[in-house]
Amino acid sequence: MAIAVVYATMTGNTKQVADALAAAVGVTAQNLADAPEVTADTVAVGYWVDKGLPNEDAAQFLRTLHGKRVFLFGTLGASPDSPHAADCRKAARELVAADNTVIGEFLCQGAIAPALLAMFEKFPADHPHAPTPESRARWAAAASHPDADDLAAAVAAWQAALQ
Repeated sequence: MAIAVVYATMTGNTKQVADALAAAVGVTAQNLADAPEVTADTVAVGYWVDKGLPNEDAAQFLRTLHGKRVFLFGTLGASPDSPHAADCRKAARELVAADNTVIGEFLCQGAIAPALLAMFEKFPADHPHAPTPESRARWAAAASHPDADDLAAAVAAWQAALQ
């Protein structure tokens, strides 16, 4: 079985997860920015969440896959157990064509880009992403992710999907 691990990254979070998944199966993770040609029958596709969706490069790549076994993985600033994360996982699955098989998925928290945090700080109080004590705590928690536990959980989910 030929395996490929591809990813898109903004801050390096998704690259960290991709590298862990690739190392677990003895391949090299490929950045989608390098336009890799993927012929493997099993493909792990990594994305960062942008407005509740896989980022555009990853979304476009997912739309090109046909007849593959697909493992979806991603990073986001919110808790991976949140309703928002569940919506993000669903949005990623919906980008996978019906002639593929989604064999598994993994989503973990990742540090938020400093420029994005600076933008959030400028939002008015009635904006959904305006800074609050709760959101600042969530942003601070995200700054330490993905951590070793996240990477181990990603590899475990990947290995289980490959069974």
